[in-house]
Amino acid sequence: MFILAATGSAVGLGNVWRFPYLAGENGGGAFVLTYIFCVLAFGLPILMAEILLGRRGRRNPVNTLRALATEEGCSPGWAGLGVMGIAAGFMILSFYSVVGGWTLGYLQVAWQGWGPDGGAQTFESLLASPWRLLLLHTLFMAMTTGVVLLGVQEGLERSVRFLMPALFLLLLILDGYAIAVGDFRRGLEYLFRPDFGRLFEEGPDGMLRAMGQAFFSLSLGMGAIMAYSSYLPARASIPRTAAWIVAADTLVAMIAGLAIFPLLFAYGLDPAQGPGLIFNVLPIAFAQMPFGQIFGLLFFLLLVFAALSSSISLLEPAVAWLVENRRLGRVRAACIAGATAWFLGIGSLLSFNAWQSYTLFGRTYFDCMDYLTSNIMLPLGGVLIAVFAGWRMAAASTREELHLPDGAVYAAWRFIIRYLAPAGVLIV
Repeated sequence: MFILAATGSAVGLGNVWRFPYLAGENGGGAFVLTYIFCVLAFGLPILMAEILLGRRGRRNPVNTLRALATEEGCSPGWAGLGVMGIAAGFMILSFYSVVGGWTLGYLQVAWQGWGPDGGAQTFESLLASPWRLLLLHTLFMAMTTGVVLLGVQEGLERSVRFLMPALFLLLLILDGYAIAVGDFRRGLEYLFRPDFGRLFEEGPDGMLRAMGQAFFSLSLGMGAIMAYSSYLPARASIPRTAAWIVAADTLVAMIAGLAIFPLLFAYGLDPAQGPGLIFNVLPIAFAQMPFGQIFGLLFFLLLVFAALSSSISLLEPAVAWLVENRRLGRVRAACIAGATAWFLGIGSLLSFNAWQSYTLFGRTYFDCMDYLTSNIMLPLGGVLIAVFAGWRMAAASTREELHLPDGAVYAAWRFIIRYLAPAGVLIV
């Protein structure tokens, strides 16, 4: 169940919504290869470190780092890393909920039928209505808060037990449709034939976005994995668990890309559409395919639940902190945290209409929140997790928690976590 929950945290809108549109904006294959490199070189070892810290501390991220720092004879100021992680996750949740609201809005569209044009104007009309966005954002945040206040077993385990396999199966069906009617060869080439000139058209930002997506997609540095790991049984293998999560997360991103880009090219659409990519492309496909209304309804229903499994993990660290540090009941803590994230999200939904002209460094409120968290706070949190696990924790402590003998595998992980991962992230 931990693997399903952690995979549910990782697999969500980051794979099906964010990955395709970032790949489309940053040159396709070069972005994809850079993303996969970042997942394997930085993501996997740092994921192992974050699971290690969470299971050893058995508390919320702030208290875990404070307790482990005391145990290892370090400054209790390391608890600030937990604070930064919870803050990053909380900020992500505020705009993630707005996008989750889009998926709820598309459930209604799918139910009513796509129409002959595949609902080409649906997304634009949705973004232009702040009141409708507010309603959907409120509904999605209420659903997230409701699952979190039920607790881990009643809320979380039940929600991910069947939803992740169902989403995976439906994406495979979409892939089959893309092979049958889409320009699959061109989509395949776009995703896996690298053109690094296109990645660096706007300087090093493309590489930074690829690394940011690796951290965003794996839920690294935002406290979620650390919070979930506090429930992980002591007998579970951290390396094997981390490998499963990385494999499932990366596979879903690739499958989503292979479903979307062949359809996009078949209908002559621009891959660099930004955040609206899947909301513009998939309805056109659903409008054309047999039983498209049913498939569309199922897809966006499962996408809602995939988004929920991730948003739950973003809210859980803040709720755990309020329960442990402020002695609040779980229901009250979930309501306070959910309401605060809801309020922050209002700025994001207004970024697409009323506040669209208000920018900072050319970025809207939504873009600023996305850039600050995904490209700065999460990688920085990952570096600090690596530094703490590699330099502040004793080798005996990390070896014991990883269940690895003092051999080549452990030595390789320790070398990567101490030198390669922090240096690589900082260079990017």
